[in-house]
Order: sequence, then structure tokens, then C-alpha cells
Amino acid sequence: MSTSASNRIVTIPNGLSFLRLVGVPFFFWLIAVDESFGLAVVVLAVSGATDWLDGYLARRLNQQSNFGAILDPLVDRLYIVTALIALSLSHVLPLWVIVTLICRDIFMTILLVLLKRTGHSEFPVHFVGKAATMNLLYALPLVLLGTFTGIIGELSYIVGWAFLIWGIAMYWYGAIVYLDQYRTVLVSKQAHE
Repeated sequence: MSTSASNRIVTIPNGLSFLRLVGVPFFFWLIAVDESFGLAVVVLAVSGATDWLDGYLARRLNQQSNFGAILDPLVDRLYIVTALIALSLSHVLPLWVIVTLICRDIFMTILLVLLKRTGHSEFPVHFVGKAATMNLLYALPLVLLGTFTGIIGELSYIVGWAFLIWGIAMYWYGAIVYLDQYRTVLVSKQAHE
């Protein structure tokens, strides 16, 4: 039985995403337990590079898959959540940052459940959501570098917090856009009933 490329699980890009997934607990341990922020930055940088590489290879080798479309953003989210929790436990980030982002994810989960009740499976991805995730992914290594002394630490702290605040704002703006999409689906469904 032949499997189309879109249904394949074992691909080079998915292998890279899986390696990134395996790095999540190690990344958490480096920050929360060992407080090896420098090594944590390296792990995050390698994860970011392989995140870019798996997308590039998926397109270049024609190995895009449904599994990869789920796994890749899931690993991104895990790195973000792991970093936020670990940085909070290490007292690098205040608790309000984590609460704000987790509340948004809870809101989006509820909204997705409600959307599925209308017969739709997911929201179309839009630029604001992707940009928010990228801002958060840029913010985390900079916030980690901000724990270092000297000019690099000071600049990283300022730029990292700028990315973090902008990412949080865009993250919530994206939730509002998704809420509007959900409202449009409801209005359309009611018009057809």
C-alpha cells in the first residue's frame, strides 16, 4: 500500500522536529534546575535552526506531511511554555507573563472546541499568530542572555523584553482575530439554517 507524502510520518523534517521535541526536557532542566542559561541559549538556538531547517527540507524534498504540520508548531509551543515556566521558577520572569500567555491558550482552546461544534476543524492561520509566536521565540533567548552581566546582558535584557511584550500583545490580538473568525462562522451557519 503506497502512502502519499502528505500522510507520511517518517520523513527527514519530522525527524528533526522529533529531535527538537526530545530537547524540551533537557532545555527545562538547564534553566530550572541547573541554571545553565548559556547552554540553554545554545539549545534554544539549535532548536530554532532545526525548526527553520525542517520547514525548508519539507518544501525542498517535497516531504510536507499532516503529522509534521501538527508536530512542528506543537514543539514550538512546548519550547515557549517550557521556557516560560522554567524562567519563572528561576525568578527571571514574573508570574504575570506566564499567566497572561496561559490564559490566552486556555481561551483559544475553548474557542477551538466551540468551533469544532460548528463542523469546522480549525481556524485558518494568519500572519498575526505566526508573528506573535516568532516574537516570543526571539524573546526567550534574549531574556536568557539578559541574565548575563555586561553590555551584552543589558542590551539582551532590553531587546528581549521588547520582543516579549510585543509578542504578548500580538498573541492576544491574534486571539481577538480568531474570535472574530469564530463569530463570522456562527453568523454564516445561522444564515444557512
